[in-house]
Amino acid sequence: MVPTVLIVDDHDGFRSFARTILQAEGFEVVGDAGDGESGLDAVARLQPVIVVLDIHLPGLDGFEVAEQLAELDQPPAVVLVSTRDAPSLRRRLATTPARGFIRKDELSGAAVAALVGE
Repeated sequence: MVPTVLIVDDHDGFRSFARTILQAEGFEVVGDAGDGESGLDAVARLQPVIVVLDIHLPGLDGFEVAEQLAELDQPPAVVLVSTRDAPSLRRRLATTPARGFIRKDELSGAAVAALVGE
């Protein structure tokens, strides 16, 4: 079974890049969203197994979205992404229900799979 992915990021270019990379590495990208609210709606509608979620979003940030997703009966595996380094986000990353963090420039199917166990 091919893992399904939703990409939530406010930059069109990154969403396109992530889609290309993940599809080339065997994931099925079922949709994308440009902000936290739209991301929550898309999860409810598309039921992805994995959500690649930018931390810095307009409105609800990625940490808030991850917390809301974790409350679902069948939550998707959340992988947080950012252009910032993990050490600058250490405190918030330590308490998030997300499976892990990947710098945007290090995104790959293998990195996502390693965090979510696919």
